[in-house]
Amino acid sequence: MNCIFIEAESLNDLGGWVVDTASSESIGSAYIMAHGMGIPVDDAYGEINIPSDGEYYVWALTRDWTAEWSVAEPLGKFIIKLDGNDLSNILGTNGSEWAWQLAGKLFLDQGKHTLALHDLTGFNGRCDAILVTNCADTPCSTKDGIEKLRQKYNWKDIICDQAVYDLVVVGGGIAGICTALAAKRSGVSVALIHDRPMLGGCNSSEVRVCMGGMINLPPYPNLGNIVKSIAPIFGDPKEYRKECYEDDRKRFAFAVLEDKPAPHKLFLNEIVTEVELENGNIISVITTNARTGKKTRISGRLFSDCSGDGILARKSGCEIMYGRESKSEFGESLAPDEHQNLVMGHSIRWYSEECDCEVDFPDVDWGLRFTDDSCLDCVSGDWEQETGFTRNMVSEIEYIRDYGLRAIYANWAFQKHHFKNKEKYKNRAIKWVSPIGGKREGYRVKGDYVLTQIDLEEKTYHEDATACITWSIDMHFPEPTNQLEFGEAFRSFAYHRGIEKPYPVPYRCLYSKDVDNLFLGGRLVSTSHVAFSAVRVMRTLGELGEVVGIASSVCKRYNCSPRDVYTMHLDELKELLIKGVCIPDSFNCSVGGGESYHFKDIGWWHLHTEKSNSPESIEKFKRGVAALSLKHKYPMPEKWGEE
Repeated sequence: MNCIFIEAESLNDLGGWVVDTASSESIGSAYIMAHGMGIPVDDAYGEINIPSDGEYYVWALTRDWTAEWSVAEPLGKFIIKLDGNDLSNILGTNGSEWAWQLAGKLFLDQGKHTLALHDLTGFNGRCDAILVTNCADTPCSTKDGIEKLRQKYNWKDIICDQAVYDLVVVGGGIAGICTALAAKRSGVSVALIHDRPMLGGCNSSEVRVCMGGMINLPPYPNLGNIVKSIAPIFGDPKEYRKECYEDDRKRFAFAVLEDKPAPHKLFLNEIVTEVELENGNIISVITTNARTGKKTRISGRLFSDCSGDGILARKSGCEIMYGRESKSEFGESLAPDEHQNLVMGHSIRWYSEECDCEVDFPDVDWGLRFTDDSCLDCVSGDWEQETGFTRNMVSEIEYIRDYGLRAIYANWAFQKHHFKNKEKYKNRAIKWVSPIGGKREGYRVKGDYVLTQIDLEEKTYHEDATACITWSIDMHFPEPTNQLEFGEAFRSFAYHRGIEKPYPVPYRCLYSKDVDNLFLGGRLVSTSHVAFSAVRVMRTLGELGEVVGIASSVCKRYNCSPRDVYTMHLDELKELLIKGVCIPDSFNCSVGGGESYHFKDIGWWHLHTEKSNSPESIEKFKRGVAALSLKHKYPMPEKWGEE
């Protein structure tokens, strides 16, 4: 039997299709998606080599993502083209489950042929893999059956990265970047692994969530220097709409400065699929490249789980927490009487722009019945666009993200075509919608101490205090009217309760109680649900990442565990936290037009929206910083031009 298995994400040119990695744990692979916001995207292209002449069947591993809600007409449709010719069947119409769908059959000569995925709707049609075979039997669509096909026809040997790193950081969001940079600049060799093509996590251009929290506060005012060096600065709240929000310096900060002889490496597009243990400790992880499928073993002495989803913690047997703990768990007044499987939701930011002429948008039935009263009269979406409260943020993330997209598109279609005030939207067009969205909460991992509401409100003193919480208790819930109207909420409301700030987080919250060589970062830090709602913002988590990076240098010096730093070397850790981590004067950052700027040229704040280093542009930038500082009470640089 001749059989060719092609991972869709490995096609040579993805055109307008984007790679989705968020569901790889639940479905076993990344996939590609036609994220056109209602406009069909450019074709994804590849090449196949047919071993012998004959009749071949072409299958696509796909699903109708809108079938979850019994939408009458599938909205993620596409076809496959071979050598420029359309195959007969429309794909993405095969029901809600991932399954093989026949694209068509045809005679193919031996040799090379071109293959393309051709989007028909622009509404997030998706394809995981393509199978070209001379066997007429329908391929098995179970998860195990698909995996057997992968292993048989697309097997990749594991390649071992030659280094054994002092610290392996999994997750390239703000917490992970700050952990890696602090460790690297403290003399620790670091591998930073991230499953996306760019660093930044929720603060990347793919998600564009603003960074909350304050930095450089007592008891360690030098904590926050790294956060400051990678955080974007913008005075205009619309700034997140710009592509330059990606802010490449997040990547360059780690990748450009290769301190010899210690090895450092940035692994982008790498999904952690396996965790290898020895005597209860992690010794290595195995990653799968999201584009090529190649597998790599990356070994280390210490590990930091900044993945958000707790991939290291869960696969190594750590005790985890999910949802709202009951009152009896920690004695918190804001906790429910019984445990609730309720987390803060997943948000998709989006925006529209006014155009010079009328702009159409498909008036299709998304199965959400809006009225003039229930319609969201808006031109953009922010934190309140929130889904997935009662679902699992790992195993159900595809549904959670899709429900958010469905709500955005359905509401926009109603505004454009049926709303009583539709006239004001006729010249508006959706310009950007996050293809992946940002998670606010998921798993948390138990450390040697669990921070709670009581700590925050009673200002409990801890000798291992580190970076400070500066956010209020800020818990999100499904918006009741929205939930009643639509059955499952896609809007949220926030409950705020002020605390006396700042409040330092104990170091014992930053490592696992169960795995001796595992640090915790980002959304995984050891807190209750209530306390997490205050610690979760990115500047705070970035500072805590700095603490972990510095602590890893103590582990290296004494060949000890993260716990040993607390029990045996806490005074030394405190001394290092007082010093903080310096940012090299020579640190360069590339920006939109390809130019570079030196931090010393503009002080603490980085000019990432300007393409000129002229005095006029720098003065304009200073004015923007001044306006922002006045509004948010962030400290202004005392002197411009000095680090």
